[in-house]
Amino acid sequence: MSFKFPERMPTAGASDDAGLAAVVEAAPVGVLVVAADGRMLYVNSALESMFGYSKAQLLGQKVEMLLPAEIRERHLDFRQLFFAQPTPRTMGSGRELFAQHADGRQFPIEIGLGSMPHNNEVCAVAFVSDITQRRRLEHRFSKMVSSLPIGLLMAGADGKISMTNPALDAMFGYPQGTLAGQAVEVLLPQRIREGHPALRAAFAKTPEVRAMGSGRDLLAQHRDGSEFPVEVGLTPLETEAGRQVLAAITDISQRKKFEETLQQANAQLEEFTYVASHDLRSPLRGIADLISWIREDLDASQLSPDIERNFVRAEERIARAERMIDDLLEYARAGRQGERVEEVDPEQLVRETLDLLNIPAHFRVEVEITARPFPATRTPLSLAIRNLLSNACKHHGGSKGVIRISVEEEGRFNLFTVEDDGVGVPPGSEERIFKLFHRASSQAAGHGVGLAVTRRMVNSNGGTVVLDRNGSLGGACFRIRWPRFPLKEVES
Repeated sequence: MSFKFPERMPTAGASDDAGLAAVVEAAPVGVLVVAADGRMLYVNSALESMFGYSKAQLLGQKVEMLLPAEIRERHLDFRQLFFAQPTPRTMGSGRELFAQHADGRQFPIEIGLGSMPHNNEVCAVAFVSDITQRRRLEHRFSKMVSSLPIGLLMAGADGKISMTNPALDAMFGYPQGTLAGQAVEVLLPQRIREGHPALRAAFAKTPEVRAMGSGRDLLAQHRDGSEFPVEVGLTPLETEAGRQVLAAITDISQRKKFEETLQQANAQLEEFTYVASHDLRSPLRGIADLISWIREDLDASQLSPDIERNFVRAEERIARAERMIDDLLEYARAGRQGERVEEVDPEQLVRETLDLLNIPAHFRVEVEITARPFPATRTPLSLAIRNLLSNACKHHGGSKGVIRISVEEEGRFNLFTVEDDGVGVPPGSEERIFKLFHRASSQAAGHGVGLAVTRRMVNSNGGTVVLDRNGSLGGACFRIRWPRFPLKEVES
């Protein structure tokens, strides 16, 4: 097929050749017809706009004028090679191609080559696309991938790595870019490499976005041969090079270490709880029984006021030791999950807590609640508030006073504030008072367990509790930030 190349769009009703030319003229990509000697015989409007030249400036000129000056001489050889075997192909396959605009700037292009007869000679037809915008997006994507704190790699169906980001290279101990071209199995422990191709093949049959090795612990191998636990997310992608798999890899060594430490701490706490419940309570009961029997064996004449007072003091101390054991058991149970999440009305919760406490009549309680009902575990929240209100009365330091509790929404938390106008907490005790068996002062009542229990309950539900020195009443001011939305529990 051949046709004449018009200088302007043909009118309706022209020949078939003219109709085809009209289609080419309206094409959204640049179309260029070049003779064997390099002369441009035809350009369409899209190519004019792309390069900033008019048709009159281009027709009859050598095609090399559209190329950067430094590659024009080499292009002569490429042109001769094409005309020696004019078959359809992509120009510069595997290389970045650049063209030169009329204003001198260079921009990236893609070129598809074909051939067609014209006036008894073979001409080259080039379809030119300006890919500046695509390259800009690819550059932005590359920068984003490079800056991500998680490891990313891309691999083809053959398991060969085509791309990694700096975070992955650093994670596995390889110099940047050196993993490209290697089999993905190089990142796995030697003992499991043999079976991995079968897993890759299974994923290729049903590719989907998912976590790799769900329900199993995954291990990777560092360049130095050491192994470390990882989490892997897989995403299939269709690319110009065919289907690829993008793997997002996270080193979870630190998290695993924290989990193991927490499990050990919980196990030790469970053991301590058992000892406190059985090995301590039983001897105390035995001592209490012995004292009771001794008291019964003594005649009334032998029970002087001092002896009677000592018996009472011994019984009180035994009761106090038993209460301490109960407090310890409450502390051990405080961090356990399993409470049912329900809709909690903050105002109703505070009113119920105040009713249970029986605040002394000479204390005035102020309640300010603006927060709306929210889903939460009622029991630990109620216990935490009750402990703070109880402490406000117990450690106030006066015979009368003011206690204020307020609840307001603060971002994704509800802020519970319990404050009083009492003596407050001595400076330097802000964190110490939350530790087990620590009290604000030696004169403070109790065993130093209540605030430790409170913090343990609040923290285990995703919240925080702190002592705030900026309370409006001048005494102690405690603030609980409790999530307005329940945190998802993760099975260990």
